[in-house]
Amino acid sequence: MKKSRLLGAVCICLFTFGVSSAHAVSYTIIDLGTLGGMESWGSSINASGEVTGSSSTIEGSYRAFLYSGSTMQDVGTLGGASYARSLNDSGQVVGYSDTTGGDSHAFLYDGSTMHDLGTLGGTSSGGLGINNSGQVTGTSNTTGDSSQHAFLYHNGTMQDLGTLGGTRSLGWGINDSGWVTGESTTGDGSYHAFLYDGNTMQDLGTLGGRYSWGWGINASGQVTGSSYLSEGNDIHAFLYDGSTMQDLGTLGGSGSQAFGINTSGQVVGEASNAAGQDVAFFYDGSSMLDLCVLVDCVAAGWDSFIEAVGINDNGDITGMGNINGQDHAFLLVASVPIPAALWLFGSGLLGLVGMARRKKAA
Repeated sequence: MKKSRLLGAVCICLFTFGVSSAHAVSYTIIDLGTLGGMESWGSSINASGEVTGSSSTIEGSYRAFLYSGSTMQDVGTLGGASYARSLNDSGQVVGYSDTTGGDSHAFLYDGSTMHDLGTLGGTSSGGLGINNSGQVTGTSNTTGDSSQHAFLYHNGTMQDLGTLGGTRSLGWGINDSGWVTGESTTGDGSYHAFLYDGNTMQDLGTLGGRYSWGWGINASGQVTGSSYLSEGNDIHAFLYDGSTMQDLGTLGGSGSQAFGINTSGQVVGEASNAAGQDVAFFYDGSSMLDLCVLVDCVAAGWDSFIEAVGINDNGDITGMGNINGQDHAFLLVASVPIPAALWLFGSGLLGLVGMARRKKAA
């Protein structure tokens, strides 16, 4: 066999095995700890694997945190307790914090300073999502506090996104195109998930009931969230693909909620299992899987994973689980190692290449 053809055989075998092993992902489980208190939870994860969320402190208050590398950093406060909801690839964090006056305001943390984003004229606001351009979405009371509207904040200006006919709306997620998803009251008092495309707030409907919520959005404009079904009080996670709201089901129980989505359409959230327990799930595009079972969290010392909230394009996941009787933020770092059998097979083929070279030289 000629050397070029043999090298081609090596490449083809490696590629073919890689395709057939696409789901053979292993994870490193990291306990993010706390800021001195008893509990913490992860709310968002960026492309570098940095995590933001909130933690109790030794004083009994709560603080927004940024976890980077191996350190959980307190990002500060506007005067009282603070809570982080989202971060972008630059490490900017948004959330909300109590002010010295007692009201809650949206904040943007730029890596060194927590900035008060103000309101739409009312007393309170909250930052809930941020994209890589630094655009922020959230919700704010309007003048007189008679209504609460979703907003889009950029370059010092807070734009009112309106509602679907009611008096209340919240923007939960935003992608790099500036598209926003969230929830809004309608004219009949229902809550519906919405998609704002830069111009218009579109009603995404429901899975049959009166209420739905949009929590996360990816670069393609796919939305994930939760909705009541047509019968009973069950809430199911959904994935909206631009035209259809797909019911993602449950893990054998009665309910589920989806919070995070990446560009591949992988979704994370929480769902009830057959035993009636609420556990974190991972949806791989076709199936809803119990995340703790998938990564064998019990073998790693965790009692359970309660919810998964954020997932990046590498498949890294953050959320909250229970370990040693306490609820802690976790980070799952995904990796796809080359199996030993494949490595040996590839090494053997490369050895044949070396033999061919020696014979040619002789």
